[in-house]
Amino acid sequence: MASWCVRAVRQSYNIVASPSLARAAPRLLCTAAQQKSSGAGCEEESGMPKPEQSAAERALAEDKLQLEEQLREVTDKYKRALADTENLRQRSQKMVEDAKLFGIQSFCKDLLEVADILEKATESVPKDEVTSQNPHLKNLYDGLVMTDVQIQKVFTKYGLVKLNPEGQKFDPYEHEALFQSPMPGKEPGTVAAVTKVGYKLHGRTLRPALVGVVKAP
Repeated sequence: MASWCVRAVRQSYNIVASPSLARAAPRLLCTAAQQKSSGAGCEEESGMPKPEQSAAERALAEDKLQLEEQLREVTDKYKRALADTENLRQRSQKMVEDAKLFGIQSFCKDLLEVADILEKATESVPKDEVTSQNPHLKNLYDGLVMTDVQIQKVFTKYGLVKLNPEGQKFDPYEHEALFQSPMPGKEPGTVAAVTKVGYKLHGRTLRPALVGVVKAP
């Protein structure tokens, strides 16, 4: 300890004794202080991230990813909900339209029986006796024909169309086969006879036609 003090006193003495060293000492101290200050400034300006800032940035990045994932899930659910709502709206609209079109289905079926009786009554009148010499029968026949024509117009107005498929290809969706029989000169699978006409309501088979089908020999 004593020797260190002696050396320090000697150095101080030398600096004081030497005018050049005495004048340079303040500049040396100032330069060291500037270097120290500039070094601290460089460290501050270097922008090196602190550990606390890096952890915070990582946490923010993770939160951002979670929020983006949640946004995608919510957007997907929203789009699916819109699609389901649109499908439900279309189905409901289709049901309403079908109810308007086919709401008279039961009523039409009842009227078909009346039309069948009227058609049979018209066909049962002997045509050779419908002359001016037999005015009562002629008037009765003309009235039956006019009534049948009028009821068919009403049916057509409301989308009810008669099916008389004689000579056409057999269709199981529109025809009901009562019998099959081989008939020379006719193609197998075609309708040879119509026992009872059918009807379609707005393209939907309301009553299939009762037919006889040609069978292959």
